[in-house]
This record gives sequence, C-alpha cells and structure tokens, in this order.
Amino acid sequence: MRVGVISDTHGLLRPEAVDVLVGCDLIVHAGDIGKPEVIEVLGALAPLQVVRGNNDLKLPWAAQIADQQRFEMGGWQVLLVHDIADVPGALDEGVRVVITGHSHKPLMDWREGRLFLNPGSAGPRRFKLPVTVAVIEIQGEKLVPLIIPLLR
Repeated sequence: MRVGVISDTHGLLRPEAVDVLVGCDLIVHAGDIGKPEVIEVLGALAPLQVVRGNNDLKLPWAAQIADQQRFEMGGWQVLLVHDIADVPGALDEGVRVVITGHSHKPLMDWREGRLFLNPGSAGPRRFKLPVTVAVIEIQGEKLVPLIIPLLR
C-alpha cells in the first residue's frame, strides 16, 4: 500500500505534489487546506482522510471537516491532527502512526515504536523552509516513510 501525505497547502495544490500523489492507494491531508478545490482534486486521485487546520477554522466550507481523525491504513492505526500540540499525552496503545502538519517543518521520528510524521508544507513557501510531501510504503508489518522535496 502506498499512502501520500500532504499538509499546509493553504489553497495551493502544486502540480509537483499531484505528480507524487498520483497512484497512491490513500491520501492524507493534515490540514490548512485553504480551498475546497484542493480536497476535490485529491479526492479524485484516491480515497482521502483529511482534518482541518487552524487556518481552515474560519472558512465556512470547512465547518464539516473534523479536527481529528482516527483510521486504519494497511493494518496500522493512525491518529491525524493538524497541530502536534493537540496530540494527547497518553496515546491509545493501538495508535502506531501520528500524522500532523502545522509547523511547515518535515519530520519523521520513531518514538517507542510509533511513527510521528509531518510531511512539511506543500503550499506557498514559508521563510526558508522546504516545500515537501511524504509517502509511506506499507508492506504488512513494514512501514517505510519518505519525505519528498517538491522544489529544489
């Protein structure tokens, strides 16, 4: 199973990001979507899990989008929230992957057998931070995350 992970598009869905996400079995958007068209395009590529970010809170079209999602991908239980500050201190033991956004800083960190993944920002460049997405390859008990730079 191939999972594409994107965040902080802020209304800009770059063609380079779409190119990476084409062919994924699932796409996960970790919030700060910006425009409903982003969701429409991503949802046409693959099944989609999405949460709203802090910048989406004031957008009427995003009112029905949850702040937190829990779902399974390839047998792995996932917690999806926009801001890592909203991750509970005591996570359910079943959660093996935590996906966040918000900081615009890509992160892949294994903590006590759990993957914490932030794909970084795929939208407008912020400061000198990279523009990135992530892909997770899942093969049973093997999970391999990869951060992919979109701009050089």
